[in-house]
Amino acid sequence: MTVLTNRQATAPAPAPEAPRTIGSVVKAYIALTKPRIIELLLITTLPVMFLAAGGLPPLWTSVSVMVFGTLSAGSANALNCYVDRDIDVKMRRTRRRPLARHQVSPRGALIFGIILGILSTIGLWLTTNWLAAVLSTGAILFYVLVYSMILKRRTAQNIVWGGIAGCMPVLIGWAGITERLDWAPLVLFGVVFFWTPPHTWTLAMRYKEDYAAAEVPMLPVVATERRVILESIAYTWATVACSLLLWPVAGTTLFYPAVAAVLGVMCLWEVHRLLARLNSGKTGVELRPMRFFHWSNAYLALLFLAVAIDPLLA
Repeated sequence: MTVLTNRQATAPAPAPEAPRTIGSVVKAYIALTKPRIIELLLITTLPVMFLAAGGLPPLWTSVSVMVFGTLSAGSANALNCYVDRDIDVKMRRTRRRPLARHQVSPRGALIFGIILGILSTIGLWLTTNWLAAVLSTGAILFYVLVYSMILKRRTAQNIVWGGIAGCMPVLIGWAGITERLDWAPLVLFGVVFFWTPPHTWTLAMRYKEDYAAAEVPMLPVVATERRVILESIAYTWATVACSLLLWPVAGTTLFYPAVAAVLGVMCLWEVHRLLARLNSGKTGVELRPMRFFHWSNAYLALLFLAVAIDPLLA
């Protein structure tokens, strides 16, 4: 754990404040919502609505869930930026965020995040149903209060349990269509749950020094590369196994399990290549952890695309 101490002196200084215009301020507030992360969340939300509807979901409901789901995710991300503003300035990967660059005040980010959360909850309640709204609110609170404020800075298992918030869009999408939960969305919840740790850990392997400087005990900071890779392999196997469970649980056509199997084999191949590189004597960037990180993004997107297509083939 000694790698987590006495790093503040070497932390990079915040970037200078850019000239403020209306356009730059708007852009800064949008950046607080972390649009790239929102895209990933929506990739899992819309396909689930196809599965829940057994085909094309109602247009108005789909638009409502996507719009207010975007506000919900934006709220959680903005509030996360508020909570993490002290460590974001210490990490190369995050020091260009609006709060780290003083483009937005902490008070402004806090109010912005709360307003987005309120709007998302009210919007989902009025346009879909109470269950979707409650699940959305629960996701925001869990991400901010449990992950950002408690788990992230205290345990190497932070992303394992904190990742639950990122699984919630699956349940929200299903509830928005059916007004209830079922085994099928819970299986997909499990897919995202098991997928999240290896996806995040390989990113953290690349930015290990950043997390160490910020004193965030991500697994690659406090554990050996072998342990990180072995745990990533275990979680990837669990991801693939869980993805295949959807076939009997949801009664899909053969299209979905065929796609899931092919994608699963490719994902397992990539994660096992990390171990092969380690066994050959490679370490650090030579392990090429970002290769698996980028592939895992593609895996999740293509898997959920198969989820959306399958009911259209039934």
